[in-house]
Amino acid sequence: MRHAFGFVAAFALVLGVSAMSDVSGQTRPTGADAKKFIGSWRLVETTADGKVRPERGANPVGIITYHESGWMAAQIQPDRPPVILSGKEPTGDEAKAALFGYTAYFGTFTVDEKRKVVTHHRKGSVSPGWDKRPEFERAYEFVGEDRVILRPVGNKNELIWERLK
Repeated sequence: MRHAFGFVAAFALVLGVSAMSDVSGQTRPTGADAKKFIGSWRLVETTADGKVRPERGANPVGIITYHESGWMAAQIQPDRPPVILSGKEPTGDEAKAALFGYTAYFGTFTVDEKRKVVTHHRKGSVSPGWDKRPEFERAYEFVGEDRVILRPVGNKNELIWERLK
């Protein structure tokens, strides 16, 4: 149920961003590579220096969506059992455990085709302190029509995404 809510929230955000793009003055992405990003992608694999990321587990699930308006949203749920509540509301420890390894943010994106870098300009995130570093630069590599590999600039981590059809 929690997975479904997260995915529905991401899709609702993306469906509503067209109206938001007019307010923000966001420029629509242009260029051949920028257009390839448009759509939704499911997470296939994520690694850190070629190894499973312990905070995410062996089989995390995720979705990233790029909208033609220039808005995007990303969510990654770690591969682990759900956190069980001890009462009606989560305790501080339960909330912390639920968010550990979870990634969720939204914002706008730009593509620098010369550098082969997509930048996520975060406008909101579940991560504390995200506003101190709101820009995520990701080197990208398209593999055929249906896969893209995103690598944070400056390290060997990889996120492999497959286009949803």
